[in-house]
Amino acid sequence: MNQSECPLMKEKGKTAKRLTEDVLSMVKTHSINKMNAIWLEVTGCSGNIISFMNSDTPGLYEILTGIVNLRYSNMLMGAEGEFAFERFLETLDMDFILLVDGAISTKDNGAYNIIANYNGDKITALEATRMAGERAKYVLAVGTCASYGGISAASPNPAGCISAVDLLDRPVIRLPGCSCHPDWVVGTLAYLTGYGEPELDEDGRPVLFYSITVHDSCSRRGFFENGIYARNFGEDGCMYQIGCRGPVTRADCPRRKWNGYVNWPVEDNSNCIGCTQRYFPDGMEPFVIY
Repeated sequence: MNQSECPLMKEKGKTAKRLTEDVLSMVKTHSINKMNAIWLEVTGCSGNIISFMNSDTPGLYEILTGIVNLRYSNMLMGAEGEFAFERFLETLDMDFILLVDGAISTKDNGAYNIIANYNGDKITALEATRMAGERAKYVLAVGTCASYGGISAASPNPAGCISAVDLLDRPVIRLPGCSCHPDWVVGTLAYLTGYGEPELDEDGRPVLFYSITVHDSCSRRGFFENGIYARNFGEDGCMYQIGCRGPVTRADCPRRKWNGYVNWPVEDNSNCIGCTQRYFPDGMEPFVIY
């Protein structure tokens, strides 16, 4: 099935929930098959996998039983040690999606990030990402570190961290965010399973989630239009003058919200710090201006 057959391409404004429901239904009726997946957590903080586990619609059980067959995950799989890495190696001979979570340490040939010991050899994140990245049907860079380097590659970057995009000589779908919203990951996985590659912007991000800026649909946009600016946190008014990066940050946080679609930073009196952008964190500082 191709993009033209996806209902979201015909009816704008459909949610990730509707997309995943459609794909779950197609899997249940055997119209399509689940995709195998490897979630490779490399040089990061585990924030993205925790966010993924907090997915609400669908929940984690539905994702793992109805959308993807997650064969390898540093965090979630039951197998340990060499048994776990054998699952990784077996998956390389299948059709699979690779999800890279975190930047990749390259200094001293990747020696600062060892993800496995196998047959007496230390397997670096650098080696494992190359192995899987060369053979995956699709590669997703989950989070800002995997997409752009992010905090892992922030100055002075002692481990020589780089993004998955810079490491792999192939197309990579970027899903930036620190952390990445679960809908952005699950929605992209569902789209790949049901319809193939989604429409991407010029930076390799799905337009379903990254086509607007935070500023475009911010709940405080009216204050900006009327020149009303907050001088301190907790005050009414647009927070641009105290450091909000919403005007240059592409993400649908104001519409989607977080933590079960309850709230998002600006509604909780905190400014957007531009965590989905290429130059986060160094290029987005200072986060607060007084």
